[in-house]
Amino acid sequence: MIYLDNSATTKPYKEVLDTFVTVSERYFANPSSLHSKGSEAEKLLGQARKSIAQLLEVAPSEVVFTSGGTEGNNIAIKGIAFQHQNRGKHLITSSVEHASSHESFQYLESQGFEITYLPVDHDGLISLEDLERSIRQDTILVSLIHVNNETGTIQPIQEIGKILKEHPKIFFHVDNVQGVGKVDLPLKECGIDLCTISAHKFHGLKGNGILFVKNGVSLSSLFTGGEQELKKRAGTENVAGIVAMAKALRLILQESKEKRENLFEIKQFLIEELRTIDGIDINTPISSAPHIINFSVKGIKPEVLIHSLDKRDVYVSTRSACSSRQGGASRILLEMGLGENRASTAIRLSTTYGNTLKEAELSLKILKEELINIKKVMR
Repeated sequence: MIYLDNSATTKPYKEVLDTFVTVSERYFANPSSLHSKGSEAEKLLGQARKSIAQLLEVAPSEVVFTSGGTEGNNIAIKGIAFQHQNRGKHLITSSVEHASSHESFQYLESQGFEITYLPVDHDGLISLEDLERSIRQDTILVSLIHVNNETGTIQPIQEIGKILKEHPKIFFHVDNVQGVGKVDLPLKECGIDLCTISAHKFHGLKGNGILFVKNGVSLSSLFTGGEQELKKRAGTENVAGIVAMAKALRLILQESKEKRENLFEIKQFLIEELRTIDGIDINTPISSAPHIINFSVKGIKPEVLIHSLDKRDVYVSTRSACSSRQGGASRILLEMGLGENRASTAIRLSTTYGNTLKEAELSLKILKEELINIKKVMR
């Protein structure tokens, strides 16, 4: 099996699974319970929070546990909007956000908020000048994705943070779901107020995530019914999943230091080989994340190619897993100005540190063979 759909989800580390099972068996009590078993679970939860805070170089009080990226983005965007709407109802984002952010902003529009959607260039980058021009007296939030989940485009978060430091009343939220362990993002240096992270993108388990909320930032909770997670996210914590997530974060950051060059090597090989295939256009910009490659195949429906590769144990995708079943053209590629044809025939390859150059070579060989077979059938 050659798995090249790591941006949709990664395979959990064995150590992560072992940790989850151990904690589930030994520390199964509700961490909010007053008895000794509850206290044991609460202590373990606190240790995980402290460990994650150290890895992210933030304070434990700034770590809020969530169910993943979608919830984190919703809490950050809607939470800031509703909490601070008396000061202003203008929000800024980009036209190429993940669906969980994009649709949150669409919902807020229906609730009377005014949204500026910053356009992007052919590489998927916003213009810093456009951002500065968009800032108004009533702007309360700028929310941007760090690494685009479809193309791997990296937004200039540090430069954006510098601009926003001149506007201290504007909150800065970053969706870092695709960047963790692949593209560095120093939260404090970049002036970030809120940041979304999802465990299953870095070999943790589905259903776990982190929302960094800078000390002093207040936001309206989407969930009521409990005082868990610093009163920002009611609901019984998934202690086993959280402890396993802390383990996954430590392991991915360690691998990142040791193996990131391997990802760049695989990416460079794949792009160079794809460019030699007739009818393929590369949609990922040259300067982008090391683990995502997006390309289009002229005249071939992506689902046909995906199923052909699937039969030969090569697994790829079309776009974000959250949007992959919708069909049609990619909103992201359309916003980049790449046109309907390329946007409707796009394929995404996404790697992680367990992938090898040998796998990349074999996957390209199989891809070329399947393209020939598909074209024969189409004649």
